[in-house]
Amino acid sequence: MAVTTCLTEMQEKKLQSCFGGKRFTLLYKASVHDFSGHNVYKRCNNQGPTVMVIYSGHDIFGAYIKDSYQEYGEKIPIVLFAFQKNEISECKIGAYSPSTFLCLYNEDNCSEFLLNLDGKKVTMKLDAIEKLQLKGQVSNERHQKHQKDQIISIKECEVFRCEDLLDKRNMEEITQLHKSLLFDIKSYRPYRDLVRQIRILLLGPTGAGKSSFFNSVKSVFRGHVTHQALVGSDAAGVSDKYRVYSIKDAGHYNSLPFILCDSMGLGEEDKGPCMDDIVYILKGHISDRYQFNPMKPITPGHSNYIENPLLKDRIHCAVFVFNINSVEHLSYEMMAKIKKIRRELIKCGIIHVVLLTHVDSLDLITKGDFIDIYRCTPVKCKLQMVHKELGFALSDILVVSNYTSEWELEPVKDLLILSALRQMLWAADDFLEDLPPEKTEKKK
Repeated sequence: MAVTTCLTEMQEKKLQSCFGGKRFTLLYKASVHDFSGHNVYKRCNNQGPTVMVIYSGHDIFGAYIKDSYQEYGEKIPIVLFAFQKNEISECKIGAYSPSTFLCLYNEDNCSEFLLNLDGKKVTMKLDAIEKLQLKGQVSNERHQKHQKDQIISIKECEVFRCEDLLDKRNMEEITQLHKSLLFDIKSYRPYRDLVRQIRILLLGPTGAGKSSFFNSVKSVFRGHVTHQALVGSDAAGVSDKYRVYSIKDAGHYNSLPFILCDSMGLGEEDKGPCMDDIVYILKGHISDRYQFNPMKPITPGHSNYIENPLLKDRIHCAVFVFNINSVEHLSYEMMAKIKKIRRELIKCGIIHVVLLTHVDSLDLITKGDFIDIYRCTPVKCKLQMVHKELGFALSDILVVSNYTSEWELEPVKDLLILSALRQMLWAADDFLEDLPPEKTEKKK
């Protein structure tokens, strides 16, 4: 039977994040492997950095041991920690040998942290207890030599091996997946070759990350960070034109099989593009560089108006882009506008998805989590909220971390960007496959 931790998923996540984004492997559990300091040493020796979690009546606290247990006499830096309501408090106490803090021989030491598992108790300095804000379940023993020492009874103890989430093995897997995704997208051909390039429309509030997503996609395929589309986050926004971006592959300079269409940020009341303009874009009537006028939609005869658009001019997939940190704070007016646009998309038969940006800035998320981002509790909570409030299926909600301030590409970021893009291409294929025969005759 597998040995499992007493920590909740969120507690474990907070602890992993607190110490730099680590992966935990449970090495020792007192109730399973006996309350014994010698057993801890045997199971944790030469395992690298470890985290010891101690459960008392009212507190969960412990120690982060920064180096591997090796020789009994070798001192190891230790950081004490304790779980509070919304955070983890820390207290650095210096370096001690395993034989000292595990009380392997005796506990007649003037140590700030002594774990006597055989006696099911921890001895700590009073000032450390106060720094950690422990409520404490203090033992009735009064034999300690130092008046400022406190003995806390314990009920359970666990020790975890700490490993970097992005170790060499993971990076090799990431590199292989990165190559596979790049190949899949470069070799992608739209359903039945009805068009040469899929058109993906980016919609969303000002500052959500629409232009940054285009820049990020281009960066991945060019092999270096680029910033072709201007990016801004002020109330007025930057993208007041309709832009159509075709991206070329690095080296070969062949156009990739998709086009990203960037629109003016959605606004409340009379701000942002007119609803009529959005419908004209969906149907392929508006060309590149059209200047939006929030008060007046485009009309036939305008230099950017396409009178008889072909299938290649239409939008094949729409993407609602939101900042993951503020999506739950969308105003009533913005929610109403999004729902109205969705009704138009449904009329046109266009598949649409959600793209949540800035996932890297979400609390408790590290780059190591990008490998399996959709299993992370903070992300799952956000996806559930979008599903409940906006009605999108969970499978239609994607997350990315755009390139906004970085100078170099990062493979783990690329994975999220490429995976999201592949989902958009698959959504476009669903649209093309569902078209009635009479609308697929003029294809190019």
